[in-house]
Amino acid sequence: MSTVYQATASAPVNIAVIKYWGKRDTKLILPTNSSLSVTLDQDHLRSTTTSRADPSFVKDTLWLNGKEDEIKPGGRLATCITELKRLRQATVENEDPTAPKLSTYKVHIASYNNFPTAAGLASSASGFAALVASLAQLYALPVSPSTLSIIARQGSGSACRSLYGGFVAWQEGVHPDGSDSLAIQVAPQSHWPNIHALICVVSDDKKGTSSTSGMQLTVDTSPLLQHRIKAVVPQRMKDISKAILEKDFDTFARITMADSNQFHAVALDTEPPIFYMNDVSRAIIAVVVEYNRLSLANGQGYKAAYTYDAGPNAVIYAEEKNIKEIIQLVVSFFPQREGAFKDNLGVFPPGAEVNAQATVPAGFNVGVALKREVGAVKGLIHTRVGDGPRALGEEEALLGPEGTPKILA
Repeated sequence: MSTVYQATASAPVNIAVIKYWGKRDTKLILPTNSSLSVTLDQDHLRSTTTSRADPSFVKDTLWLNGKEDEIKPGGRLATCITELKRLRQATVENEDPTAPKLSTYKVHIASYNNFPTAAGLASSASGFAALVASLAQLYALPVSPSTLSIIARQGSGSACRSLYGGFVAWQEGVHPDGSDSLAIQVAPQSHWPNIHALICVVSDDKKGTSSTSGMQLTVDTSPLLQHRIKAVVPQRMKDISKAILEKDFDTFARITMADSNQFHAVALDTEPPIFYMNDVSRAIIAVVVEYNRLSLANGQGYKAAYTYDAGPNAVIYAEEKNIKEIIQLVVSFFPQREGAFKDNLGVFPPGAEVNAQATVPAGFNVGVALKREVGAVKGLIHTRVGDGPRALGEEEALLGPEGTPKILA
């Protein structure tokens, strides 16, 4: 029986605290500024990818969530696959004449996201990171995650940050070929494991203005972006990295919220203006701001930090000790439909109805926001900082014996 060359990997979602917005090279996906993110726990949010190389395959083929996706020549997927084949040849086959010539075989790839695609949760980041991790495993590449991040970046910019767990910086780099525009780990998950995140899913529809087109419009038309790139981000990168290393949540929270605000200010400063947040997004900000005001007045420092990517969904970062109180506060203003809260980490007793847990801290000014109808926030996902890509066993493979997906859409 012929050898089956196959590997399965999963990769995490990451949510930036210093935002990437704008490219200086759209083909290589080189950013106008450095960025920094928190990798979230794959036990809750992940992309899983199985790759197989076989001499009988007639073309490179990808299935996303059970549906065949076109691999356009010269497109982002094709670029990642080609680069990984090139690395296989250079680092393995050229070094060891007995190594199977996997770089010459076509590949079948199946990928699955366990969360809605294009919902403002970074599916492209975890997706391209899982693709790269899976092929790197298949090809037994003897290279670092930073090297792989250069390839993942050419699929989706933020994907480069999902090649590591913990707290990750994407360094913008200076070289025109992109060889120094890569991800490095600022600190592993184990350094500050009690950083938790509450994702408030305001909308799971596709975005009005895609990130790709939106950010280039900003580069072309926003004077504020130029100020951000030159005067603001470099210092924030240093300050937030220091805050992470010192586990200084106050500084981490202040910078995270300020950078989210500035990213959305830059979107508004674009011509024509881009609006990613909606009234519910802004109400969540008002609730977090009042919660921090009360906490600061009580001498307890910042307890929560909101951040928004290119969409209306909020991610609230907090230390583990405060997350229960934050969930109780959020559901006071944004009650949940049954089953819409994913209590992944067992904050409440098993079977507890989350709306019954709603409570507002003493001294909280409830006039800062209106209580919304059930489902204004469509779901709450409680998660935490997590690890980088994982190599998975054969039992989790997405491809069947014939090299086609086990489950088709």
